Amino acid sequence: MIVRPDIHHLLLVTQPDHAALAGAVMDAWRADGLPDHPWRETILLATREHDGGWLEPDAAPLVDPASGAPYDFLEAPICVRQSVWPRGVARLADAHPYAAALVARHALNVYRRHRDSADWNGFFATMERAEADALERAPEDERAGWPADYRFLFVGDLVSLVFCNGWTQPFEAEGYRIILTQAGIHVTPDPFGGQAVSLAVTARRIPARPYGSDADLRAALAAAPTLTLQGVARG
Repeated sequence: MIVRPDIHHLLLVTQPDHAALAGAVMDAWRADGLPDHPWRETILLATREHDGGWLEPDAAPLVDPASGAPYDFLEAPICVRQSVWPRGVARLADAHPYAAALVARHALNVYRRHRDSADWNGFFATMERAEADALERAPEDERAGWPADYRFLFVGDLVSLVFCNGWTQPFEAEGYRIILTQAGIHVTPDPFGGQAVSLAVTARRIPARPYGSDADLRAALAAAPTLTLQGVARG
């Protein structure tokens, strides 16, 4: 779950909804050979579905007992974060093994800071096997772009995260600079062929208060009004 402060409220965006927005961003991407890439649709699928393993945790969010705040995707318990990725990869592996390999590579990349932690050894071993198994099952011609194709998932994920979280610091990724201002997301150099790309993601708004239990948070979420966060991405 993405948890975004909003004055006296919190805006909650599910990880699958954020991932769908990442896919929409890359659907509008006109740079780096993506429009004519022979496996463009597989890359877009991987981008749209890369957080599919968060479906269950986001449906039953947890409270940090120390603060009473909802856990976000960065601070969720280690058991939650480690269980998400094998599940998400497995959902793609049978029908779309190359997409599954891209998602496994994403898991290995985003948690690379934990490489030296004994608590993460099993996770890395599991995801490396999942990546290797998925690649082995993917058609040989589809694997021709490996591992460079991963960059599309990575940058799409980052653009969406910046927007959904409201992060205002600049980010650098894959030769691009990404920054959120009041005018929207700016990506330079321009990957959108001069077009303005509409951004929209559903959020639920709950009071910014301590929650006494997981049940308290889930009741607030069930009663929460929904709204659409809207913006524009430009080069």
